[in-house]
Amino acid sequence: MRRSIFALCAFSILTLMPRPALAQSAPFPTSKWFQEVVKRPIPLTQLAGPEHLRDFVVEGKLRLSLDQAIQLALANNTIIRIDELTYQNSWFNVLAAHGPFDPIVTGNASASRGLSPQPSQLGGAPVLNLLGQTVGLNLTQFLPTGTTVTVGTNTTRTSSNNSFSTFNPSYNSGLNFGVTQSLLRNRGLFVNRAPIVIAQRGLQQSRDNFESQVSLIIQQVVSQYWQVVLAEESLAVVRKSVDQAQASYDHDKRSLELGALPPYDIYRSESELASRKVAVIQQEYSLKQAEDALRVSLGADLDPNVGALDLSLVEQAEPSGDLLTLDISQAIQRALAKRPELESQRLQLDVDDINIRLAHNQMQPSLNLNATYQAGGLGGNQFIFNNTVTPPVLVGIIPGGLGDALAQISNFQFPTYQASLTLSLPLRNRAAEAALGTSEVNKKRDLFNQRTTFQSIELEARNAIHQLEQAKLSMGAAKIARDLTQKNLEAEQRKYDLGAETIFVLLDTQTQLANAELTLVQAQVSYQLALTAVQHATGELLDRYHVQIKDAKPSLAH
Repeated sequence: MRRSIFALCAFSILTLMPRPALAQSAPFPTSKWFQEVVKRPIPLTQLAGPEHLRDFVVEGKLRLSLDQAIQLALANNTIIRIDELTYQNSWFNVLAAHGPFDPIVTGNASASRGLSPQPSQLGGAPVLNLLGQTVGLNLTQFLPTGTTVTVGTNTTRTSSNNSFSTFNPSYNSGLNFGVTQSLLRNRGLFVNRAPIVIAQRGLQQSRDNFESQVSLIIQQVVSQYWQVVLAEESLAVVRKSVDQAQASYDHDKRSLELGALPPYDIYRSESELASRKVAVIQQEYSLKQAEDALRVSLGADLDPNVGALDLSLVEQAEPSGDLLTLDISQAIQRALAKRPELESQRLQLDVDDINIRLAHNQMQPSLNLNATYQAGGLGGNQFIFNNTVTPPVLVGIIPGGLGDALAQISNFQFPTYQASLTLSLPLRNRAAEAALGTSEVNKKRDLFNQRTTFQSIELEARNAIHQLEQAKLSMGAAKIARDLTQKNLEAEQRKYDLGAETIFVLLDTQTQLANAELTLVQAQVSYQLALTAVQHATGELLDRYHVQIKDAKPSLAH
C-alpha cells in the first residue's frame, strides 16, 4: 500500500513537470542548469564587423554584381540587423507566454526555540522549554484548463520539557493535495491559452513585417546599385562630350593659327569645352555620393580598408533577354496572394477576435471550486502514564520516530477532506465593459487598416506596371533618338570639316547627342528600377534573389 501511494505521488509530480517544447535553458536539475543560473551573463559590448566584404576585392576594387551586392546587404545592413532582432524578440514573447504553466517547487525549513515561564502546574514545567523544527516541500502547477493543482508534504518536529506531553519528541507529518478550478471566468483552454496564441500570432506577424522590411531593403539596394551604374554611364557620356569639344577646339585653334578662322570665333568652342569640363566635375561628385550611399547599405563603410576602395559594378544598364510583360490585373492578383503585409493584417484580425472573446469572458462573475485532501500522521517517543493516580505517573516509553508518522500518511489513516465554492459577483464591472468596447473598436479600426493596405498594395501594383510600361516605351524611343542624333552629328562633322557648317551648329549637335545618350541610359536604368518595383509590388522580390527568412529562435551562446 505504501509503495502504491508513493508511486501515485511520483506520477503526479512527473505529469505536472513542464514539457521542453520551447525550453531555452537546460532542464532542472542538471549540472548545466546550475551553471546557467549561477554563471553571470557576459553583456555584449561590441558588435561584430561586416562580413564577406574582402571576398569581393579584385585588383584593388570592390567588384560586385547585383546579386553579390544584395548578398552583402543581407549580411551587413544595419537596418536589417535591427529588424531581425525585433523578429527575435517576438520569439521570446512566445516563450514568456508559456510562463504561467511552468511548475513551481517551493521548499521551506525553519527552527525555533523558546523559554516561557508557566503560571500553573498545568503548563507541564515551571519554565517551558520548547524546540520546533519544520520542513516542507510543495509543487504547484497551473493547467491550461484553468486548474491549479498543488501537491505538498510537511513535517514538524517538536520537543519540550512538558511533563504532560504524550509524544516527546513528536513528529507531525502531512501529505496535501489541492485543486482549484475556475468555473466561470478564466475557465477552459481558450482563455488560458489565449496569451500563447496571441504571442504566436505576433511571432508570425513579426516574420511578415521582417519579410516586408527585407524586401524594402533589397529594393533600396537595387535602386542604389543602378543609381551608381547611371552615374558611371552619365560620367562616361559627359567625358565623351568633353573629348568631342576638345577635338573641335583643337581644330578651331589650328584654323585660327592658319588664318582660316576669325579671332572671335575661337571663344565659342573654348567656352563650350570649359562648360563641359564643369559638367564632368559635377558628375564625378554625383558618382561619389551614389557610391557612398551604396557603401552604407552594404556595410562597406564599416570597414575602413574596404570602404576606401573604388566600386566596380559589373552589371550593364541595357536589359538582356525579353522585356517583362505583365498586365495590371495579373500584378494585382499576385500582390494580393503574396504580399506579407496582407497576411500580417489577417493575423491582427485574428488577435482582435481573441481579445474580444477574452474581454467578454472577463465580464462573467468569478466562481472557483476549491478541493483539498490531507493525510496526517503522528510519530515519536510515546510516554505511557498511569492516570489513576494524581498526578499521573510515567510507567513506560514506547520508542518511535518519523517513520511512524510517514507510515500513517502512506496508509491514509487520518484523512481530512475539504471542499468550497467562492463567488465574486461585481454589481458593476465598468473596467471589463471598457475592455470589451476597446477590443471591438480595435477590431473595426484594423478592418479599416486592412482596407487601406489593400488599396495601397493595389495602387502600388498599378503604378509599378505603369512605370514598367513607360520605361519600355521610353527606352525604345530613346534608342531611336540616340541613333538618329549620332547620324546627324556625323553629317554635321563632315560639313564642318568641309567648311560648309559653323562651329556653333557642330557644338550644338554634340550637346544633342550627349543628351540623347544620357536619356537612353536613364531610360535603361528606369526599366531596371521599374522591374524591381514590380517584383516588390507583387511580393516576388525575395524569390527573385533566392532570399529565405530563417526561424526567429536566437542563439544565446556567449
